[in-house]
Parts: sequence; C-alpha cells; structure tokens
Amino acid sequence: MPVSRRALVAAAVCLVLPLSACGSGSDGNSSTDASGKVEGDITFQTWNLRANFKDYFEGLIADFEKEYPGTEVKWIDQPAEGYADKISADAAGGTLPDVVNVSPDLVAPLAKAGLALDLDKAASKYQEEYLEGAWASHRIPGMTGTYAFPWYLNTGPLFYNKALFKDAGLDADQPPKTYDDLFADALALADKTDGKVATLANVPTVEDFGRYGVELMNKEGTAFAFNDAKGVELLTKYKELYDAKALDPQALTATPESSGKKFLTGAVAMNPGSALDLGNFKKQAPNLYKNIGITDQITSTGHVNMYVMGVMVNAQTKKKPAAVAFAHYVTDAAHQMSFAKKVAIFPSTAGSLDDPYFTQEDGTDETRVRIAAAKSLKTAVNYTPVLFSEQMKTALRNEVAKALQGKESPKEALDNAVKACDTLLQQQG
Repeated sequence: MPVSRRALVAAAVCLVLPLSACGSGSDGNSSTDASGKVEGDITFQTWNLRANFKDYFEGLIADFEKEYPGTEVKWIDQPAEGYADKISADAAGGTLPDVVNVSPDLVAPLAKAGLALDLDKAASKYQEEYLEGAWASHRIPGMTGTYAFPWYLNTGPLFYNKALFKDAGLDADQPPKTYDDLFADALALADKTDGKVATLANVPTVEDFGRYGVELMNKEGTAFAFNDAKGVELLTKYKELYDAKALDPQALTATPESSGKKFLTGAVAMNPGSALDLGNFKKQAPNLYKNIGITDQITSTGHVNMYVMGVMVNAQTKKKPAAVAFAHYVTDAAHQMSFAKKVAIFPSTAGSLDDPYFTQEDGTDETRVRIAAAKSLKTAVNYTPVLFSEQMKTALRNEVAKALQGKESPKEALDNAVKACDTLLQQQG
C-alpha cells in the first residue's frame, strides 16, 4: 500500500468474497503446521509499493533466498486501484499468492473463508516480537486466532495554523487538548471570521467516534453500538459546528486530499497529518509552514488512533514453512526498522520505537513529529473495527450528512446507520 498517512487512512476497502471462495484452492494442505524445512518457490504480493521501493524489496528477497538456500520468492506488486477486487478474484479462483500484503479489513473475509493462516497456531513463537496492539489488530471478532503478521504502522498529530488562531484572538501557543476545547475554539474562530474560516474539514468517521470514547461494537462482534448516548453527543456537537460554519460547508463531500488542500490555502485552521506532510507544507505553502503549529491527536480515551498494515500467509499454500518464514522475515525488527528509515512509517515490533531514531530530538519539526508519533504508538489503537467495510463507511457517512443538514436528528441518523451496518454485517456471514 502507498505508505502515506492519507493512503493509510484510505486503506480500508470493502472485500466481499463469493461463497464459492470458502475453501477455494484447497489442496488438502489446510493444517496450521508450519514446521519443516524452509524451501521451495513462493509468491509475495504487495500493494502499490514497487514504484518507490523496488530496490528495497529486491534486496530483502535476495537476502532471504541467501539465508534459506533452495527458496525462491516471486514478487508481485498490484496497483492500489482495485486491489481488494484482485484479492477477491484470486481467492475465488484459488490463485491467492502465498504471502499477501493486507489491511485488517481485508483479512476478515479471507479468514472467514478459511484462506488466512492462523498465526496463533502456526507462528505463536513470534508473537512476543510485536507490539501487543499491533499483533491484536488482525484478530477477527467472533473468531479465535490472529490472521496476519503486523507490518508497518502510522499515526500523526494535528496540525494547526497559528496565524488563523492569532487573528481570531485565540492563544496560538495553547491549541485545544480536549474535545471541549476543540469545539469551543472552533465556534470562536468561526464567530470571529464571520464563518469564513472553519476549524475542521471532515465529518466524523467511525474512528472519530472511537476516539471520543463511543463503544463501536458489542463484545461478540455481532452488532454495532455507536448510536449510544455518547455517539449522539458527538454528532450533536458536529451539527453545532456545521451550523456555525466551524465545520467546513463542503465537509459532506470532502476527501483527505481536498481537506489537505483547504488547510494549505488557509480555508481551515486544523487538519490531521503526519511527518510526511511537513515537507509538502515547506514546498507548497511556505507561509503556512512558517505558521505551522503541531499538537497531539485529540482523544477521550487516552489512546490515539493508528493505521496498520499486515502480511498474511495463505492457509492453502503448499509451502507453509517458507511462506511463514518469509512473512516473518519481511516484518521482523531489523527489516521493519530499515524500511521505516526510508519513509515516514513506524515499526510494529516491540522495542523498535525506543531506537534513537524515534527518541532523539535534532531540532527539526520532522523529527519532533516522528518522536511524538512513535511515543503515542506504543499504546495506540486501531479504532476502525476489522469488520467495518467500505459499504458501512458509506452508510455512516450518508446518515451523518442527513443529521448535519437537519434532515434527521443525530439520534435518528445514528440509529439508521447502525441498522444499515448491522444488515451489511449479517450479509458478510
């Protein structure tokens, strides 16, 4: 997957496997035993990584083949567009690669179809090498097991425009730390600018409800629960912001890219981001860069949101020892660390975030962001439920839009969203 914050935000895509995929490609090799000699030919599929990281992966594969004589890894890289559809087609046709780059939501239907190897059984000896939250990110509600090695993580701070805060009479050195602060500052900024400058550019997503402390699903993973009192409270607050133009009027149709552009041009005062964005600000908006403020993600739970990528082993592979060994090799501490130094992502391996690269200041904003993000990732949570498909995101977004436009009350909108998402959940099987 393209390794940028925005790409990772967009990583969750819907994948619905046809019923015929259940057990497809079965060759009687569906046990979880991955012991035995590491040898043979395997295929490894990544998600739009060849263009920028060809040398890295070719070197990694060569090193693996040298360490394990008799192995050969064929690397396949698929474009970002249609990646979920490609996996679905391969799963249905029995042509799923041996080792596959996935996000948690892509793992869920594959695991349910018996196509993702349970690493709690096949590779439990490696579990302690990874951050607890990262290993848990590829577990599926209602199932036992872990279905992918955690790979790279990402998170980021909130950026804010100090000049816009000052112009509105707000203290630019005291950015909002809580949701109450955020809503109060947003309303004040909209009031002072007669609605010309919004503070936020995006409607609340499922992860925002999670960060606010809303219980997103029941513990069994059989029904959604974000229409509780706390969920209604958050959407009611956003309705107030929308009416006051403290939430950008175009937020209903915003994308991460369009929100980023609004922040670049000074139309909105705050936007989430990552260390990658600072370079863009410097090049594309030097005036903004001079006035950039950096603060922590706002959360009511004490845990920031993280995005996580994984590496799954096909349960039907004929070369389990080699496939498991390679998936672990790609995601072990040494290789994650070397990858993290090539691009602004973070390792999911235990102890890696204590490396001086993630702890020692050098006076630059880029390092400051990297260090803050690394610290927060140690206890970060992937708030987006593994079972929350792209169709569910659309259902929630549509109902949120109706509430903000006053077509439904926040309670009605969330009730309808939960009902729609529960129906989609039942269709998943």
